[in-house]
Amino acid sequence: MTANKRIELRKLDSMTVGMVSFYSLANSNQTALVHIASNFIDNMFVHRHQTDQLLVVKGQILITTLHNREYQYTFLSEKEPTIITIPPGVLHGAINLSEEPCIVVNAVLLHGQTDEKDYRPVKPPLPYDIDWAKKFFR
Repeated sequence: MTANKRIELRKLDSMTVGMVSFYSLANSNQTALVHIASNFIDNMFVHRHQTDQLLVVKGQILITTLHNREYQYTFLSEKEPTIITIPPGVLHGAINLSEEPCIVVNAVLLHGQTDEKDYRPVKPPLPYDIDWAKKFFR
């Protein structure tokens, strides 16, 4: 794995005033709101010219990334606001084994022209460890 293909996690800084907390999000070229159904295992995607910056705002999700023919699983939840940054060229997907849908904000950084292949789903090349993943969704 090269340095420019490193997955990063960043807990959001917040400022609380009374009963309100303000969080600093990520800069982006475009922002998408993504709804991920309950009990759903997503296909994977790889983007050639974009960085995904994902933040769960409702629910919980397990983000899958493939490195050296092994999956890395990153659990994200609304209870602990954290942004996962997925650079170009990293195969990634999502698993939501909870009974509730998950809402994710994707603050996309563009690094060139969008390639139509960027949004074509890819079947996971290896089976996910679903039994292991279930422990996150209790």
